[in-house]
Amino acid sequence: MFDNLTQRLTQTLRSVTGQARLTEENIKSTLREVRMALLEADVALPVVKAFIDSVKQRAVGQEVSKSLSPGQVFVKIVNEELINVMGEANAELNLSTTPPAVIMMAGLQGAGKTTSVAKLSRFLKERKKKKVLVVSADVYRPAAIRQLETLASEVGVEFFPSDTSQKPIDIVNDAIRHARLKHHDVLLVDTAGRLAIDNDMMAEIKDLHTAINPVETLFVVDSMTGQDAANTARAFNEVLPLTGVILTKTDGDARGGAALSVRHITGKPIKFLGVGEKSDALEPFHPDRVASRILGMGDVLSLIEEAEQKIDKTKAEKLAKKITKGKGFDLEDFREQIQQMSNMGGMMGMLDKLPGMGQMAQAAQTAQAEKGMKQFEVIINSMTPKERRNPDIISGSRKRRIAMGSGTQIQDVNRLLKQHKQMAKMMKKFGSKSGMTKLARGMKGMMPPGMGGGGGFPRF
Repeated sequence: MFDNLTQRLTQTLRSVTGQARLTEENIKSTLREVRMALLEADVALPVVKAFIDSVKQRAVGQEVSKSLSPGQVFVKIVNEELINVMGEANAELNLSTTPPAVIMMAGLQGAGKTTSVAKLSRFLKERKKKKVLVVSADVYRPAAIRQLETLASEVGVEFFPSDTSQKPIDIVNDAIRHARLKHHDVLLVDTAGRLAIDNDMMAEIKDLHTAINPVETLFVVDSMTGQDAANTARAFNEVLPLTGVILTKTDGDARGGAALSVRHITGKPIKFLGVGEKSDALEPFHPDRVASRILGMGDVLSLIEEAEQKIDKTKAEKLAKKITKGKGFDLEDFREQIQQMSNMGGMMGMLDKLPGMGQMAQAAQTAQAEKGMKQFEVIINSMTPKERRNPDIISGSRKRRIAMGSGTQIQDVNRLLKQHKQMAKMMKKFGSKSGMTKLARGMKGMMPPGMGGGGGFPRF
């Protein structure tokens, strides 16, 4: 997300950061570039205009002219105004009510509403430790009811049955009674969607809202529709008292216009981002972190939180003990590390959150690094347990068999073995006395050209 915008803004702001002083002329030129970058990202025109006016007003004032590094202050202003546009702080769900807290999901068909119900139920169950019940009030699509039942089973929350012969209001009222009886903390209600906004749909969902009076009414919208997402959200907000927005499919959106437009146009906060197809691919929306990512400064806090949630601590501790005892780092361990990285969104997902890695993420994508990691896993799976535990026995004939079994070439097998050997050396150093220093050096040596230097925040 924001790949194109990040690239344009970092290039534009780099030119102004080195300026000894900012004049109205070079500010004007820079703002013109920022304006074009935002429009190309499909940010709504009123949002672009308000953003540029606000940055300009602050940039030509005392705030910049009295600074020793006016260029850096200008970048700081852009960062702060991006945060203002998107909502300043993470807006958490309001669950402070007598259980069950009813959360109603609304949106157009195809926006990812049912999937978002499942993702949110998992989020509430695992991170907020809530007992969750889900129900589908979509009486027009039997497939939607079955889909939610399947997803509820996958994420381990209770599904309240419904069918197309019932009225949506009756379904939800029955679910509320069941939730009270079984002491559920939260009830998530999936509602019917349409391919376009129509009066009948709006009237029905308004009546349902009035009848059940949810504590949260979340609008689910496809981020890839750009500023249309904000306009659709506004149309729903005129009928329903929305409390927030879930932006879906942000992993496929390189522009990010919806994220920068929704709050300004609707006045409602973005509460969550859907960042992938898996049931755990839902992130709370933090405007300050997103602004930092847009400007190429990374999002280390989110990366740390993700690592804490998704890395298997038991397996990590087991590997650490194994290495410190002097036992080797074999191919089964290597495969485990690839899988852990995949759980965190893969190499691209991790690079995207590291400071100054915006351009590196694109370079890695060009080099198909992600594909290479998946190929490594397939090759390892084609080996025998004995070969995985003792890579030194893999001779020429074994390499041929492994390559045939994995649908790869012998040179791919050689590449994997070489990479593993480097990793094993690194892990051996990690277990030694000055392990951390040597590990850092080893990692630097394994990184692609351009990734090994310095670190820290990017220099514009």
